[in-house]
Amino acid sequence: MTFDAMRALVGISCCVKAFGLFATPNHAASDSYVRVTLGPVGGVPVLLPAAGEALVPDILPRLDGLMLTGSRSNVHPRYYDGPAHAEGTPEDPERDSTTLPLIRAALAAGLPVLAICRGFQELNVALGGSLDQRIQDLPGRLDHSTPSDQRIPKVRTGKAHAVRVAPDGALARIWAAAGLPFRAEAVPVNSLHNQGIRRLAPRLVAEGWAPDGTIEAVRVADAPGFAVGVQWHPEYDWQTDALSRSVFEAFGAACAAWAAGHRPLQAPVRAEAA
Repeated sequence: MTFDAMRALVGISCCVKAFGLFATPNHAASDSYVRVTLGPVGGVPVLLPAAGEALVPDILPRLDGLMLTGSRSNVHPRYYDGPAHAEGTPEDPERDSTTLPLIRAALAAGLPVLAICRGFQELNVALGGSLDQRIQDLPGRLDHSTPSDQRIPKVRTGKAHAVRVAPDGALARIWAAAGLPFRAEAVPVNSLHNQGIRRLAPRLVAEGWAPDGTIEAVRVADAPGFAVGVQWHPEYDWQTDALSRSVFEAFGAACAAWAAGHRPLQAPVRAEAA
């Protein structure tokens, strides 16, 4: 088997979750992010432990792209001067202390960044924005939350609502370049979340909105390359949804270009079967 030494190394943010009989803390990311990285992204998945800010300077120079994952946990309100979470709200302080500085460092370096769901919210907070904690409790807003019964058919791949997409934004350009037909005023998405953007960070440009006005897509205005965030979950339906797949393909192309331009050429490594 031959491995291409120039295949992009894509960092995937992990959460700290309790596993097993003794609820041992584990660093984990959903298999869906690994599969999409191996698939349309075309990279090598590198799981990034939630080990704190000290991880950033050592791991960042080794990466060709950064994917910020979704999670049930909420970004802690101390990072955006918000009110305390309601009792029982899942939190992940180890992840917060890792991803927020990692995002700032990745953008400063020009690394390709794709932020999904919680990662989308982290992107906003890392750059100085704030969040609403429970959109479903706000007057006039849709219930964007995940159904409590996960056995509902297609709960992850079913389209929750449509998103209005800016016709001149990054997503519209990705889809147009891929030759995909879409209606900018009504792109169906599988959006599942409690938190959402309240105050948009100064460096972000909104380019996708739910029917209730909730921001569902952004780009980093001053990024030299690919830096996009979506509130929905394209990692769940990329095998059946061409729009979702094309987002990952565009991210993968940016990661491959970064690898080609920033990593020294190496001979392929051959792994012989035992």
